[in-house]
Amino acid sequence: MKYTWPKFKLCRREQINLFGPAKYDVKKRRSLPGKSGATRMVRYSEYGKLLRNKQVLKRSYLLSERQFSNIVKFTALKYAKNHSISHDVALFQFLERRVDAIILRSGLAKTIMQARQMVSHGHVLLNGVKHNVPSTFVEAGDIISVKEKLQNSPLYAEARGNKNLQVPSRIKVDKNKFSLEVVDLPKMWEIEPLADILKVIEFYARA
Repeated sequence: MKYTWPKFKLCRREQINLFGPAKYDVKKRRSLPGKSGATRMVRYSEYGKLLRNKQVLKRSYLLSERQFSNIVKFTALKYAKNHSISHDVALFQFLERRVDAIILRSGLAKTIMQARQMVSHGHVLLNGVKHNVPSTFVEAGDIISVKEKLQNSPLYAEARGNKNLQVPSRIKVDKNKFSLEVVDLPKMWEIEPLADILKVIEFYARA
């Protein structure tokens, strides 16, 4: 499933800026989407609160329900058991190990949408080979780079000049070469998720 909704509508639905830039700030329009959104008073049940929490995390990575549930219920759970780590840590790591998420954290893209577009349009190389699958999970030692012929494009010029971005220590960025190296697995203390990951796991345990 590809998200075709206006992205600001997703933010209004969850009442949170899911994607970062100021244009997604819900403070300028607090009403929920729909004809009755401006007057609707919402009181969620415990299940409803878990659902909204899950939707926030899923939508912040722009994943379909099928993609997201598979990562939560199968990929991350199996990895957690096999590597003796907690389920929430494994889930966080798999969400942040996606190629599009890595590109976003490195500063080469402003939003997850832009990062995904870069990959799907064939702008990047993974370990020197053309790569167009945003959902690929990277490993420590992998190198992602922008194709040389695109490095002078206005699309990436701003990334080179952005000195204020806090790049996680697990990503080593070479702005001159428009490349990055994944040096370690994601650390939960370096990036604060928009939702409670333990409650996401609880949601699927109830379902």
